[in-house]
Amino acid sequence: MTLRTLLWPALLLVSLNSLAAPPKPLFVDHSTASVMDEASAQALWAANMPAKVWKLYPVKKWGYLSQVEGGFTQGKICVITARAMMLPIGVSGKNLVFKPENTATAFDALPGATQEQCRELAKAKLTEAIQAIVSDLVKN
Repeated sequence: MTLRTLLWPALLLVSLNSLAAPPKPLFVDHSTASVMDEASAQALWAANMPAKVWKLYPVKKWGYLSQVEGGFTQGKICVITARAMMLPIGVSGKNLVFKPENTATAFDALPGATQEQCRELAKAKLTEAIQAIVSDLVKN
């Protein structure tokens, strides 16, 4: 076999890998379903992460976790706590290791709110927590 014959399969493999879609960031959500659903949390992460973060912290090494908790008190006050974290990805590439590189928490209360207003407050607080992480990551 000639060297040229051996190089063609390797060249083909490299070219196919370059056409593959880039890896997606790992977003995990552990929120109370009544105030935040997983799709909304992931959309907020994606909307608030600038490209500079992906360059500084590659998606193969870092993942993101959100946790929004809350609901209504007996006095009909909507209380929300939103936490956002940046965590390393484990060896398997599918799980996060609870060793936070960065964490932010935001909270608020809204008296006399409806369920929909409470959900909107949850989205606003999670956005605030995500933006706090982003500003700390790309402060330069």
